[in-house]
Amino acid sequence: MNYSDHSKVFCVGLHKTGTSTIGAALLKLGYSVLGCRLDMVHFLSQGNTTAPLQLAGRYDALQDVPWACLYKELDACYPGSRFILTVRDESAWLESAKRHFGSMHIPLHEWIYGEGTLVGNESLYLERYQNHQIEVRNYFVNRPNDLLIFDLARGDGWDELCHFLDLKKPLSKFPHENKAPKNRNTRERLFFVVRGLTPLTLRSVVFEIKLFFRKLVGLPDPRNRFNNFRENRRERRSWKKL
Repeated sequence: MNYSDHSKVFCVGLHKTGTSTIGAALLKLGYSVLGCRLDMVHFLSQGNTTAPLQLAGRYDALQDVPWACLYKELDACYPGSRFILTVRDESAWLESAKRHFGSMHIPLHEWIYGEGTLVGNESLYLERYQNHQIEVRNYFVNRPNDLLIFDLARGDGWDELCHFLDLKKPLSKFPHENKAPKNRNTRERLFFVVRGLTPLTLRSVVFEIKLFFRKLVGLPDPRNRFNNFRENRRERRSWKKL
């Protein structure tokens, strides 16, 4: 099913606020979803929003960065769209961000925060995070029906999302991507223990076998579910050449 005849949906919460979870939920609802695109920095750093906005138009929904920072431009370019602001306790957000990309220098993050590396710039990142939350809320203050504040820690799920999008709630369990270790259940903890004890080479072989059989039956590469795997891998490789 494709929801191109419905309003576009833009998740405008910054990364590490549950954006992957929202993306997974929207996939289950039938939307085509575009996730983080690190390579968009090459346009944005030159003040060019045309190319990113044109790319956005090819999908039913967007999540993560740089899209979260382009909510005004997306609103102007695609009127009638729905916006979801994923929120998280700021200290939890900062710790999660540190675990995920703390010491890495990421050009797109430099465009967002003014510095490309989080470690050593925690106060700058936190201030940008806080301001983003305020700015988005203020922007939609007179349009409450166009913005959903979504908080996973509060227990938000299908009820809030489907009510906002005027869609029937699925029977499947609401997804929860990239859980912090403390939030994993016993089965999930056991999985990660076994995974950690399994040699990386063996894990790679098993994954390639699974990927082969997925292709054999016409299933897509699961790493590309948000239509960004190849582009982000290419962008990351380019950093090593600098």
